[in-house]
Amino acid sequence: MIPVTKPYFPSREKLNSYIDGIYERQWLTNNGQLVQQLTQRLEDYLGVKNLLLIANGTLALQIAYRALGVSDANRDNKPEAITTPFTFIATASSLKWDGVQPVFTDIDPDTWCLAPNKIEAAITASTRAIVPVHVFGNACDVEAIGEIANRHHLKVIYDASHAFGVNYKGESLLKYGDAATLSFHATKLFHTGEGGAVVFKNKEDLERARRMINFGITGPENIDELGINAKMSELQAAMGLSVLDEMEKNIEARAQIWRTYEEVLPDNLQLQAQHEALSYNHAYFPVVFKSEAQTVRVAATLKKNGILARRYFYPSLDTVAVTAMRSSCSVSQNVASRVLCLPIYFALDIKDAGFIAELIKGVL
Repeated sequence: MIPVTKPYFPSREKLNSYIDGIYERQWLTNNGQLVQQLTQRLEDYLGVKNLLLIANGTLALQIAYRALGVSDANRDNKPEAITTPFTFIATASSLKWDGVQPVFTDIDPDTWCLAPNKIEAAITASTRAIVPVHVFGNACDVEAIGEIANRHHLKVIYDASHAFGVNYKGESLLKYGDAATLSFHATKLFHTGEGGAVVFKNKEDLERARRMINFGITGPENIDELGINAKMSELQAAMGLSVLDEMEKNIEARAQIWRTYEEVLPDNLQLQAQHEALSYNHAYFPVVFKSEAQTVRVAATLKKNGILARRYFYPSLDTVAVTAMRSSCSVSQNVASRVLCLPIYFALDIKDAGFIAELIKGVL
C-alpha cells in the first residue's frame, strides 16, 4: 500500500545520540537543553526571530490568539476572526474552542488562499483578527492582507503549518503578520513527532506566550498569567533535531517526486498557482480535476491499485455545522469538491510516482 504520506524517519544512530544526552542529563521537559538548541537552530535555518516551540500545532494557534489578545477569558465578548474555509479543521476549531467565532470568506480560485478582496465586507465591530492560511505552502497575498489589517487595526495570525522553509521575496514567509504558526506533526515536511511553533513579530508577544505555555508561572512562587501546559518535551526536540540534520535530502527527494508528477501528468489538470517570488518546499502535490465525479473516480482507481490519495481539504469548512457562520463560499466549495492530494514523501520511489501519474492519465 502506498499512503498519501509517511513520516520521515531520521538516522536511528543520530536520534540515539540525542536521546543518550537526555538520559545523561535526566531532564525530560521544562525548557531543556535540546528544546533550547532546537529553538536556536530553527531560527537560524528559517531566518526568523522570536520562535517559540509548542507541544503541537493546534496549541500553537491558540497560544498565538491568546498572546495577541484575539481571544481572552471573557467569553461574553463574542470576538470574531476572518479566516478561510479551505483549510484543515484545526484552523477554525482552534478559534471556536477558544471562544472566537470563525467568519469564513472565500478563496482565490487560482492560489486557493484567502482572497483579500473578500475580507473587508466581512469585518464587523467584533472582528479582532484575520487568520489566513498559506495553503499547501503557497504564499497568501501578504501585502494586501497587511494593508487591510492596518486600516482596520486588526491582528494577523498566519496558519503557516505547510510553509516550513518557504521563502517569499528572498525572506522567510514566516516573517509576515503579527504571528505565524507551524505544525510539526509527524506527517509534516519537518516534524518532531508531535509539535509546533509560533514565530512572533514582536518580542514582547513572545515573552507573554512563553509565560502562557508554562501555566503562567514566572517563578517558583509566582503565577502572573492565565496559562496552560503547551511546552515541547526533550524527546520531541530530539526527533526534531535529528530530522533537521537531514532536511536537505528530504526536500530534494520530494522535489524529484514533484517534478515526476509535473512531467507525466496531462497539462489540462489544474495545479495551484504559486507566486513567482516564492521558493516552494514541495511538501504537497495537490491536483484539481474537472469535476467532483472525476475526482472520486481517480481516487477509486488509485485505491484499487493500492494507492491512497486524499481529498484534502474536503469538505469546505463553511459547510461544516460546528464551525460555519453566516457565510457560503462558492469558490472554496468548488475547489474542495475537486481537489486530490497525491502521495509525496521521502521514501516514495520515483517509479511509483510515475506509475501513479500514468494511472491517473488512464482515467481522464
